[in-house]
Amino acid sequence: MAQNEVADILKEQTMRKIIDFHTHAFPDALAPKAMAQLHSEADIVSYLDGRVSSLLASMDKAGIETSALCCIATRPSQFEQILQWCKEICSDRIVPFPSVHPADPQAVEKITQVAREGFRGVKFHPYYQNFDLDSPEMDSIYEALSANNLIVVMHTGYDIAFERIDRAGTKRILDVINRFPGLKLITTHLGGWYDWDAVEKGLLGKPVYMDISVSREFLGDQRFRRMLLAHPSEYLLFGTDSPWADQTEAIEAIRRLNLPETLMDKLFYKNAKTLIDL
Repeated sequence: MAQNEVADILKEQTMRKIIDFHTHAFPDALAPKAMAQLHSEADIVSYLDGRVSSLLASMDKAGIETSALCCIATRPSQFEQILQWCKEICSDRIVPFPSVHPADPQAVEKITQVAREGFRGVKFHPYYQNFDLDSPEMDSIYEALSANNLIVVMHTGYDIAFERIDRAGTKRILDVINRFPGLKLITTHLGGWYDWDAVEKGLLGKPVYMDISVSREFLGDQRFRRMLLAHPSEYLLFGTDSPWADQTEAIEAIRRLNLPETLMDKLFYKNAKTLIDL
């Protein structure tokens, strides 16, 4: 890349406010073990070591103002530990989303606790937490999320570390949003990782929030751009899934798509700012 092009990119990143709506990190003592396990399960390489300090350094380099940090409770017993850590790392730059395990008998009460503590939302992952997105057992949880005006960042589509059994596909998403129209549901990975044929047929054009993490890399620039333009711009959110993607490269890749400026403003900042009420 020519020196003047690099200068232009840095200038634009300095001027444009950016919120990354999909990142992950772990407590420092846990990060090496957690990252090693995730590397083994998914057979992918990370760009960061899983620590909050590394995420903040990456944000500084990329010109990212704020990151939403998504946690996943793989067991009900992890709730209190995750909640406490989220309190410790919460700042103007890191907006944590704690996690409640759907199998927890006190899941509804804990969602209320998350809201009472002042967090903006929670993260769920149907594969790591072993549930179907539209399962009737989730109804009371969705009702509690709606009643407490909490955002739910939901892993949707398939997952690279699991067998491709549909637990969070387009039909399940549509069922949930039809039954819970007040639910602030964020579908990750442009509506559903590796379920993009169904997303194009069933979700694009509907008032459904989508973060764009880990999708362009698999779709290719042309199809990715077409899908962004086909969806209401006020429902798109920039996300990287850091540490699994390089935040700086993700921003540069979007810039190269030559998208309308109004869409870029909403995608990178305005939609997320409105959602999490910064």
